[in-house]
Amino acid sequence: MTIHVEGLVAIVLFYVLILFVGIWAAWKNKNSGVGDGLDRSENIMVGGRDIGFFVGGFTMTATWVGGGYINGTAEYVYLPGFGLAWAQAPFGYALSLVLGGLFFAKPMRSRGYVTMLDPFQQLYGKRMGGLLFIPALMGEIFWSAAILSALGATLSVIVDININMSVVISALIAIFYTLVGGLYSVAYTDVVQLFCIFLGLWISVPFALSNPAVSDIGVTAKKTIYQSPWLGKIEPEDNWLWADNFFLLVSHNFYLKFHRETVYNSKVNCRHTFTEVKMKASCLRDPFMLGGIPWQVYFQRVLSASSATYAQVLSFLAAFGCLVMAVPSVLIGAIGASTDWNQTTYGSLPPKDKDESDMILPIVLQHLCPPYISFFGLGAVSAAVMSSADSSILSASSMFARNIYQLAFRQSASDREIVWVMRLTIFVFGALATAMALLTGSVYGLWYLSSDLVYVIIFPQLLSVLFVKGTNTYGSVAGYIFGLLLRIGGGEPYLKLPPFIYYPGWVTQEKVHHLTGDVEHFVQQRFPFKSVSMAASFLANVFFSYLTKYLFESGMLSHKYDFLDAVVSKHSKEIMDKATLVSNHDNIILSEMAPVRQVLGASLAGTFTNTEVLSDDGASSPEAFHNED
Repeated sequence: MTIHVEGLVAIVLFYVLILFVGIWAAWKNKNSGVGDGLDRSENIMVGGRDIGFFVGGFTMTATWVGGGYINGTAEYVYLPGFGLAWAQAPFGYALSLVLGGLFFAKPMRSRGYVTMLDPFQQLYGKRMGGLLFIPALMGEIFWSAAILSALGATLSVIVDININMSVVISALIAIFYTLVGGLYSVAYTDVVQLFCIFLGLWISVPFALSNPAVSDIGVTAKKTIYQSPWLGKIEPEDNWLWADNFFLLVSHNFYLKFHRETVYNSKVNCRHTFTEVKMKASCLRDPFMLGGIPWQVYFQRVLSASSATYAQVLSFLAAFGCLVMAVPSVLIGAIGASTDWNQTTYGSLPPKDKDESDMILPIVLQHLCPPYISFFGLGAVSAAVMSSADSSILSASSMFARNIYQLAFRQSASDREIVWVMRLTIFVFGALATAMALLTGSVYGLWYLSSDLVYVIIFPQLLSVLFVKGTNTYGSVAGYIFGLLLRIGGGEPYLKLPPFIYYPGWVTQEKVHHLTGDVEHFVQQRFPFKSVSMAASFLANVFFSYLTKYLFESGMLSHKYDFLDAVVSKHSKEIMDKATLVSNHDNIILSEMAPVRQVLGASLAGTFTNTEVLSDDGASSPEAFHNED
């Protein structure tokens, strides 16, 4: 294997720069927030809640503009039969951030939470918080593994270095500066990384456009030259599939490539011919209109803002940034679709015929740009990947250290102990993601399924805990089970997980691998079952919460059966700030309608809210928030 010395030097210089900025940020802010009475562990998790406007805007944008975002957007624009019409990520990201800013940022930040799981544990208890931690952790770890795996493949295309070595070095650098500086290091390196992405891609675009092998992208947008137009279109039978993906919280952007194959529909016992078949997991994290909200990486930025209003502004700024950063990726995808690859060093077959569509961005950089320009673009891809990997690792460790270790098991743990638990889990989760990237062939499928579970389980729970008064642990458990069964029941073709629930419109299809000629049969669910699963989970939460509340308070069920302490024993120390005892005709009953302010003390509930950082909204709990209306 020939190593490109120039490319290797460029990567080394870039990594040294990122490492230097991360260490400098940790040193610069080592005492930030300490004088204000904030714990060191909280400084690591939320940056002392004083992240500035400039850095905050960059880190919020860089959280979403990762390697999957720039590679996946270019890939979808390039793919025949998809095109720009199916490149949902840019607008999906932007809408997700706008909705997050409008409805979720203010109530979360104004109550002084430290992680996304805090309101769940405050209202539903530590056991339910532990259950909700599982899909959240899986999503972050599998996502980090997926993008590290993609980084190794990308570097191997241009620099021809060993994939395993590139993955390990990239992960070690991200883990080290995250471990040293926490959110401060992650935020400041995001500024450098986002600048590198923007500069590297925009430098590459003019050179690729001017290559003699590239036709006018304005012509190929509407006319078939080398392949179908890159603007793309949505077929009527795919409308529901398109909508389901768009609403999906963190969609895998899972697509099935059909190449004029005959597909057998076992349900209606007839045969259909499709122009396209699609089945390949792209490394694209698509927090679409609803799905990008219930992620710790987003709320970590929201909760680091100095006020609730400031958190909203950062969300809107990041939405604009996502749209701007998508432009060069769209152009590169269009360039790939407008290229006569027979005139390039790539070869006579285009990338789509070699099952390399997901690598179209690095392929364009390597074969349509001068070498010294392609290395700038390579730096952009590396920056994008690292800006997402460090955020996910920090998010996972923050949730574990606070919501599992401290609040569930070691409520008396010192701040120093929590800091060391965070550092240990940053290393452990980073090493786990790296190992999965190197050893697990189905990492994309695992991440895809886990991100779906975040959508169908955590998002409806977040809606309930913030906006629906009266939900309880019984409803939360029911919603969790409903969402899990309905999503798993639909199957997962990439993991070869067969469905046991066949939703309306399902079809049996086959995929033929280009290189091996192997034929694979799978069930495609055309019904928007993921969004339906999410809605069913939400409704189950509300219904069973009110049902159990009625059964216990009416006496139809004995109080001794309230084994979750969710209705009768709601005055337990875990949620003391949620209820108050009032007298009514000499009988003491629980009333959820009487809001109370947070009482600071040694109780577990007191750890959820930091009164020093409350702003814009004095509510200290989800129900108190509703009672203000």
